[in-house]
Amino acid sequence: MFLLIQIFHTPLDQIDDWDLISALYLIAGCCNIAFGFAIFAQGWLFFSDRLSRARLYASALFLGVCTFDFLHTLSFVGIPWISSFVSSEESLWLLALSRLSSALGILFIFSRVDKPVSISEKGKVFRIALLLIVVSLVIFVFGHSVIPQLHSQEWTDSLKRLVDMAVLFIYLIGVAVIVYPGKVEKSASMLIIIRSLIFFALGQAFFMNPLRLGDVDPLFGMVCSGVAYYLLLTGVYRLTIEEPFHEKQQVEDRMNYLAYHDDLTGLPNRRNLMQRVEEMIVTAVGEKDSNQGFSALVIMNINHFKNINDSLGHYAGDHLLQKVSQRIAIEARDNEELFSMGADEFAFLMLERASLEGCMQRASELLQLFELPVSLESGEYHISLSLGMSIYPEDGDTAEQLIQNADTAVHNAKDQGVEIRRYIPAMQMKAKERLKLENDLRRALERKEFYLVYQPQVNLETEEIVGMEALLRWNHPKSGLISPVDFIPIAEESGMIVPIGEWVLKTACLQNKLWQLAGYRPMCVSINLSMRQFLQPNLAGKIGTILKDIGLDPCYVDLEITESMTLDKEMAFEQLKRLKELGVFISIDDFGTGYSSLHYLKNMPIDRLKIDRSFVSDVMEDTNNAAIVSTITSMAHHLKLKVTAEGVENKEQLQFLRQQHCHDAQGFLFSKPIKAEEFEMFFLKQPILGMPS
Repeated sequence: MFLLIQIFHTPLDQIDDWDLISALYLIAGCCNIAFGFAIFAQGWLFFSDRLSRARLYASALFLGVCTFDFLHTLSFVGIPWISSFVSSEESLWLLALSRLSSALGILFIFSRVDKPVSISEKGKVFRIALLLIVVSLVIFVFGHSVIPQLHSQEWTDSLKRLVDMAVLFIYLIGVAVIVYPGKVEKSASMLIIIRSLIFFALGQAFFMNPLRLGDVDPLFGMVCSGVAYYLLLTGVYRLTIEEPFHEKQQVEDRMNYLAYHDDLTGLPNRRNLMQRVEEMIVTAVGEKDSNQGFSALVIMNINHFKNINDSLGHYAGDHLLQKVSQRIAIEARDNEELFSMGADEFAFLMLERASLEGCMQRASELLQLFELPVSLESGEYHISLSLGMSIYPEDGDTAEQLIQNADTAVHNAKDQGVEIRRYIPAMQMKAKERLKLENDLRRALERKEFYLVYQPQVNLETEEIVGMEALLRWNHPKSGLISPVDFIPIAEESGMIVPIGEWVLKTACLQNKLWQLAGYRPMCVSINLSMRQFLQPNLAGKIGTILKDIGLDPCYVDLEITESMTLDKEMAFEQLKRLKELGVFISIDDFGTGYSSLHYLKNMPIDRLKIDRSFVSDVMEDTNNAAIVSTITSMAHHLKLKVTAEGVENKEQLQFLRQQHCHDAQGFLFSKPIKAEEFEMFFLKQPILGMPS
């Protein structure tokens, strides 16, 4: 543009009509003033709770710039009242002051990272801006008449050219600073600011040409400045108002999406399901006279999902959830919707089914989707689902009831080991009882409702008592004795098993020490460790401290673990190694019922295998069980491990175990688990088994 205008500069210069040029100049100048005032108004009138610093500072800057431009434009074209104070030549200093202010201000504002400022700072910034404008005008009014008297016209012309060059240089520096990427990513709207600076520089180049009456260069300079002002107005708006608004809108849209969808699978979430079921109920109530059929809600839970997470990692677990959701979603038909309930649970809503049998049939089809394995990066895995179903309106007339009842049904299905369960009210009663039992369990320890019983362990060769197993019992103040089968799983799930297990350990060790202090023959006490206890990294330290405080030799403590605790072989080996360093004995309880592995028997520091009672009970009737018991005892002898049989109830079983050279046994044949006082009376005061069977 600059070069084209220079090419046609001579013909344009031949325009002698100064009235026409000044009129055009006045129009261009008024446009500049309007754009400058708009930039000011954009920051002064339109604001939110937190202003953008760039918008606020640009607004204050252009309040001064448009003021200087206003005075310059009127004086340059010779408006009578203004021109009597400021001549056309002198008005160029106002223009220089305006351009210098805009150049320095834009460089300062847009070379820095934009930040929000408080509303209270707005008044402070504009007060400072007004003060600077007034001071600048006072200096100009009193200074422009003094400078020509002190110095020659040549000196002021040189100073003017120097200022003009500085302004042009600063504009170009501003372009370079914004273009330079630096470490902070810059907005695309900064391109508009760059174009604005380029037009500022172009206008400044025209203003720098020798100015004489009748020259069109100032007119072109003013037009370029008008374009620059407009671009700056647009750029500031987009940079500080439009873009933050869109970013905020995108954040709100994203938050709204996440509020109603699962981020991992992209499925509608529980909140979305609640709304959808409520809509279904409202529709059904409004059309209750018509035959709408049945609507069913199915909650699906992936069985043993925790094992996937623990063995393959959470990344594989997340991948599995995505695969499962995709497989079900693809098979969804009309009037069927899939939702994510979080973790490893999904909800499947079926509308307008012809019959209850049709609902159950469709649920069975969902189970069949997973007859084929699911492919993960580490291989293919067979998974299974448990399903719980609630029917509207039989199983609930609100969304919350239907979801809760379907959830109760799926947990009942998992507890019962079945694939599908439809909700029945008895399940809710059982769930409430379970919840009450858990609440009571949390207070049972502090209320001292637990106590220990002891079952003797007998050497089969000498029939001497060689040890005892400490077993936990709970005497509920209202319900009486509660079976460990009922409360131990709840304690495991709730985490209460850790403090309870620590109490069992302390109590059993203390009782054993008291018996030794009473002069009875020292013997080993067996104590069961739960999975949660075994996974504690400081378990060995805790047990060591307990034994030290009680003063019990570790060789009189036998810690019993289950085979499932050794699934993570590296962790189990390190934990057992730390426990063995204390000097305690280690037994594998219920051997043969878990994830048996001969490899860990060979390498892990264990002392004894305890054959599970399920094998011993049918050893005389089931040849397979007899073979298993025989194999376990033979293997233990070769590995130099002791063998203890649990659940011995008759002499035939005892005789069979002796034939297999089993070392020890325990069971009702010798004694049921009894309290400490009875154990002392029947088994400690006489070294040979004294209690009748």
